[in-house]
Amino acid sequence: MIILGSPNSPSGELSNISKSRLDYCASLYSIGKLILCTGGRGKHFNTSSEEHAVYAKRYLIEKGVLECDFLDFALSENTVDDAVKIKIIISKLDNPNLTIITSDYHLERVQLIFQEILNEFSINYIGVQSNPKKNQLQHLIKHEKKAIKSILKNGLYY
Repeated sequence: MIILGSPNSPSGELSNISKSRLDYCASLYSIGKLILCTGGRGKHFNTSSEEHAVYAKRYLIEKGVLECDFLDFALSENTVDDAVKIKIIISKLDNPNLTIITSDYHLERVQLIFQEILNEFSINYIGVQSNPKKNQLQHLIKHEKKAIKSILKNGLYY
């Protein structure tokens, strides 16, 4: 399972969006099921002292995920970077069957990007309901539509 990164506070507190993705992952987890956390640092999602993936892993361990079931982090800065860095990590595995966990509003763009960059892998996509505040959700949807339009017009650069 691959959990895509999302915002956390400057002090490292995970956002509700992050927690919804991580909680969903924890609900699917069983011993031996490998987990890959993404997210490094960036002005738009994490200005704290540690990478987002570090906070995500800590949260999942508190939920009962075993340390031995984590793959290396994909310390990415955006969704395209997620796919590129994930590919490097999962290419070392034999026939991985991937489950990508993101938010409902982000799902369309994730599929567009990952179907190009990770096209040789079998992928199941999950868009978790995120429940951000109404004005935040409108902003996120607007951002996603703009990003998708740009990808369709200009292609991906990676």
